Amino acid sequence: MSRWRVRALVVLVYVIIGLYVAWVHEYVTPGLLKDIAEALLAVFLWFLVLLGVDLHLG
Repeated sequence: MSRWRVRALVVLVYVIIGLYVAWVHEYVTPGLLKDIAEALLAVFLWFLVLLGVDLHLG
C-alpha cells in the first residue's frame, strides 16, 4: 500500500470512531442526521428547489 493510502485509511478510521463516540454521547442524533441529509439534498439538487420541489424528509 502506498503512503497516502495508509494515511487516508487512518483518517477514515479516526472519523468513523469519532462519529461513533459522538453518537454514543448523543452529540449526533437521528434528527441531526435528517437535517444534514435535507441540507445536502438541497445543495446538490438546488435546481429542484427552484422548481418548487419539497426536499424535506419525512
